[in-house]
Amino acid sequence: MPRYFIELAYKGTKYSGFQIQENANTIQSEVQRVMFVKFQHSFELAGSSRTDAGVHALQNYFHFDVAKEFFFNTKENEENFFQQSIYSLNAMLPDDIAINKIFKVEDNFHCRFKAISREYKYYIYSKKNPFHKDVAFYYPYPIDLEKLQEAAHIVLQTKDFTSFSKRNTQVNNFICTIHKSEWIQEKDFLIYHVIANRFLRGMVKGLVGTMLKAGTGKISLHDFKETTISKDCAKADFSVPSHGLFLVQVNFPDV
Repeated sequence: MPRYFIELAYKGTKYSGFQIQENANTIQSEVQRVMFVKFQHSFELAGSSRTDAGVHALQNYFHFDVAKEFFFNTKENEENFFQQSIYSLNAMLPDDIAINKIFKVEDNFHCRFKAISREYKYYIYSKKNPFHKDVAFYYPYPIDLEKLQEAAHIVLQTKDFTSFSKRNTQVNNFICTIHKSEWIQEKDFLIYHVIANRFLRGMVKGLVGTMLKAGTGKISLHDFKETTISKDCAKADFSVPSHGLFLVQVNFPDV
């Protein structure tokens, strides 16, 4: 069956995560709702990256398959049909979710398993600003940026991220390949920028929270390194809030 990708962006503040859940409002449940209203047909959506409750995304993806007979009443070809539908779908979606593209891919191109990397940024600000409060973590304490960078370099050398994965996660292994791990300053924000082939549940928040402990002298860099190799998530700090975290980009070959 023909397969299509949906590229979307969202502010995750009001949602219980990306993937559909029973008795919870999620990004997927909202998109499926408006697609049913628009097309009078139920689609099974597969997600690319499962962001947690409160996490935002500048770019994420679903894919869905369409039976050819679904289009028998339309004169337009499939691509034009969905392109013309984006306006209608966005009109029905809440203001904090936007569909940017719908496009055709190869029939077996999976938006989760074909992704080659994901990119996240975590935003922190130290001077109180009411316009930042929903999209960054207010942290008005002195931070040693040099220590943060050294901790980020340790992350770059790490392969097994068991220590930074929350419990009760259903994965076969905790090995991740980190392509970039760095702290950067952009205007009002101190930002942790990380790119990897995959991320574990709570991983970015665990990294940020634990690095902040090193950057504020609550633990040493030696302690941070020991945490990375301990394979004990009780030693990591997952307490930083979700609203500072953005999924920036999902990268695919030839997409």
